[in-house]
Amino acid sequence: MVENGNYIAVSVQLLRNPQTEKLDITEVNSFLAGLKKDLAAVKNGIMYSYNNGLAEGSVNKLKLVKRIMYGRSSFALLKSKLLWLETMH
Repeated sequence: MVENGNYIAVSVQLLRNPQTEKLDITEVNSFLAGLKKDLAAVKNGIMYSYNNGLAEGSVNKLKLVKRIMYGRSSFALLKSKLLWLETMH
């Protein structure tokens, strides 16, 4: 159904086709409802090349270190470990 990874074109076709909602496929209906719910964010994600991936990666690293160090140390040690890890990458 999707050739050359053209998922955007397929999604637009599904949104524009009035018969799509008549299909009794739960996954497709859920996908379309999610697109319609936040259509502005979807359009911005397609139009602009920048995103918040760097911030999300840093938050993910912070949460991982917090899970590993849970109950073992103070905030000062957590802070120094995170700053050290950031200089390593």
